[in-house]
Amino acid sequence: VQLQASGGGLVQAGGSLRLSCKASGINFSISTMNWYRQAPGKQRELVATSTTNGAADYADSVYGRFTISRDNARRTVSLQMSSLKPEDTAVYYCNTLYRMRPWWGQGTLVTVSS
Repeated sequence: VQLQASGGGLVQAGGSLRLSCKASGINFSISTMNWYRQAPGKQRELVATSTTNGAADYADSVYGRFTISRDNARRTVSLQMSSLKPEDTAVYYCNTLYRMRPWWGQGTLVTVSS
């Protein structure tokens, strides 16, 4: 199983970024896909979830600003982040549960400057 995340970078507050995560080694179309983030000195937190029926769920802190989407044909889950705030600065990880264990991408750093 591999989860390859990309798209992080430095952006000013109020700006936008799009993260992508390409999965291999799993049956992507029947896998719930998640984005987590971990800010310096803080615990990793769940940001957004994309279920197999296309439903999405978000942390309160990002609701209305972030959008998770999936492309089953490309085995990719994306996170469109808008109206970014300095407190969104973190390493973002894609994640899924497969064969009863969690799998993590390598993380991509998002830095939002004020």
